[in-house]
Amino acid sequence: MKFMKLGSKPDAFHSDHDSNSIRCVSSELVTDFTVIVDEIKFHLHKFPLLSKSNRLQKLALTASEDNNSDVHLVDFPGGSKVFEICAKFCYGITVSISPYNVVAVRCAAEYLEMTEDVDRGNLIYKIDVFFRSSVLHSWKDSIIALQSTTSLRQLCEDYEITNKCIEAISNHTCIDPLLVNWSYTYNRKLDAINKVPVAPEIGSVPKDWWIEDLCELDVDLYERVMVAVISKKRVEGEVIGEALKTYCLRWLPDCDERFECDDHVEKCKSFIEAMFSLLKQDNGVICSCNFLLKMLKFSVLVGVDRMLREDLIRVVSLKLDEASVRDLLIPAEHPQTTVYDVELVQDLVDRFFDRKSHVEGNEKIGLVLIDPRRSTIIGRLIDGYLAEVACDQNLSLAVFTTLSQSIPDAARPVHDGIYGAIDAYLKEHPTLTKVEKKKICELIDVKKLSANAAIHAAQNDRLPLRMVVQILFHEQVRATAAIKDNACTNRAKEQEWEIKLPLRSKSVRTPSRMKLNDSDAKEGGSMRLLPSRSRRILERFWGVGMGQRHGESKSTGTSGSSQSKSSSSSSRKQRYSIS
Repeated sequence: MKFMKLGSKPDAFHSDHDSNSIRCVSSELVTDFTVIVDEIKFHLHKFPLLSKSNRLQKLALTASEDNNSDVHLVDFPGGSKVFEICAKFCYGITVSISPYNVVAVRCAAEYLEMTEDVDRGNLIYKIDVFFRSSVLHSWKDSIIALQSTTSLRQLCEDYEITNKCIEAISNHTCIDPLLVNWSYTYNRKLDAINKVPVAPEIGSVPKDWWIEDLCELDVDLYERVMVAVISKKRVEGEVIGEALKTYCLRWLPDCDERFECDDHVEKCKSFIEAMFSLLKQDNGVICSCNFLLKMLKFSVLVGVDRMLREDLIRVVSLKLDEASVRDLLIPAEHPQTTVYDVELVQDLVDRFFDRKSHVEGNEKIGLVLIDPRRSTIIGRLIDGYLAEVACDQNLSLAVFTTLSQSIPDAARPVHDGIYGAIDAYLKEHPTLTKVEKKKICELIDVKKLSANAAIHAAQNDRLPLRMVVQILFHEQVRATAAIKDNACTNRAKEQEWEIKLPLRSKSVRTPSRMKLNDSDAKEGGSMRLLPSRSRRILERFWGVGMGQRHGESKSTGTSGSSQSKSSSSSSRKQRYSIS
């Protein structure tokens, strides 16, 4: 940090022994001029002050006309401490000007009219030289100076101090990282996937080197700086997005509860609105879906107007496949009775799967092809979300089914997720009628259930009996098809053995036949593995058909056995005749 020293005389100011509200100057001359600032009385001399300040000259003249030696400085910039710096400058006493007080001293000098017209090399001139040549050329000093403008907002705007600081800071952010040779704050960050601290290589400057230093600014100043940075179009959108995310994480509370303090709500509301304004500045700003959904969640908590959220909802819907179930758990607004805003999630899903690209003006509307992989991710995401919100007693069946049906069939190749969500809904809503249970279970395609899910569903007493029968039937068909495939494979192997070994006896093929018989045994044995309720349903459903099939197999086995006996006896007869 740079600073400037003015004057060379030792400090002669001191407080009165009787009161701390009186400041005096040690001098052989009697003081003849009293200045009152913030109820602090300064007993000074006219000559050094009036020779530097045009305003004090006018006030002293007015006071003498009224036979009054006291001068009141109302609303003095920076208060009594800054006035003392200006007074010491007039006496030639050493004072130190730094980025922390340069703005206040500059405004005070302007207030006192300490210009070059009054005295050459006056305070305004010296402050301006230091401000332009040192403060604005330093990265951190310019940020410190900008922060100090908050207490003197209007004066800094009038004197162009704020704009000069913003311009200097935005110019620094656009400099090539290879040319950055000053200090900056860059704490180690956590990798989003591995949660491992990641630091830039030694000697290298990252593109986002400036992000953390700007986080110390108030939201209104930060917004103005970021607008200036974006307008220059020299910083990548990804870096801008990271800057906004870092700033929000720095200032937004990390909680999902509603705010109780009205002042806090208004402050957060202004903060969110400022961030929304920055997000709309440029479409090239790249932010993660997780961050955008967090912004959306806080906008609901603090009651940001729905129209202001519209652009954010549109952006989130375009990258909804990057979200997690936790990101979508956004509290519902009044008059909704549910815990979470399911209608908002429905809106996001509908926008994502909307095949038409909405464009402004009268331009032609074209079709947007969605990557099947992204659609599948959305399907899993919504199934997980439905399973999470299914525990809400106020979630209606219509809202649940509508959100589930908004996922295309192709985006849900496996129905294990929706089955789990429906099971959770049935568990938390035991008063559903048979018709309602039938309606919600129609969302499940039993053909798309995995083996484990089918086994669980077959034993689930909450499902309608018709659904259980469908699941068991499909599993039986699938098991039969698997057995047939296994049998075909064994026959193919048997034929291959016959081709390779034509001179071997038929007894060589006996193990193959035994394998087929084992497979047939498994077909009947699989029934015993099913739960008793499911097995009774199957036995009643296929009682006649299964009996016929087993009868045929039994007769076939008997026929094969007799043929085997006759074949073996004839072979024995041949051996005896030869001998």
